[in-house]
Parts: sequence; C-alpha cells; structure tokens
Amino acid sequence: MKNVQVIDGALNCDYAIFAFTDEEFIAVFPEPGQDIEFVEDFIRRVGDEKAGQILSPVWKRPVIKTEMVGLHGTLFYELEQKKKYYPTKKEAEILNKGLVP
Repeated sequence: MKNVQVIDGALNCDYAIFAFTDEEFIAVFPEPGQDIEFVEDFIRRVGDEKAGQILSPVWKRPVIKTEMVGLHGTLFYELEQKKKYYPTKKEAEILNKGLVP
C-alpha cells in the first residue's frame, strides 16, 4: 500500500491521507518518479467513470497520520493554480523549493 495525501481547495481542508493499492497508485501517478497529481489531469487522462472506479475504494481506506509509515504521493483537488510549481509532477523538483512565501 502507498500513502497519498489529498489536498483540496476547501478552507477547512484537513490534508487527509489515504491508502492506495499499488495498482491504484500507478493509475493515478503513472510516470516514473511521479508523486504529484492533479485530479483534473487524472480525470482527463482516464475519464470520469474510470477515475471514480479507481478512487471510490480509496476513500474507504483513510490512514491515521501518527500511525503511517511514509508518504508516497500528493493528490490535489481544485488547486490547478499550483501546477506551475510542479511542472514535472515530482515533489523533489518543485520550482519554489526552499523559498519563503
């Protein structure tokens, strides 16, 4: 299982973590080394119905942060404005790394 943090545009976002199977993870993060995805890109890639089929079981597997081992990816919802910082969709290659906001 891979732990994925979900960040959405809501003001009360809790930055929840969910457990993805290896197959689900590869479907959402298909490129080698990719650990960032925007749900809008995922839906465009696989279609709305397939995206729902892949993500529905995921939402039944929340992970308690204090009990998890490792974070493997981040899935952004309604935050496409952040794409400019992740052109390669790899956390290690974020464009503003180390900069103070």
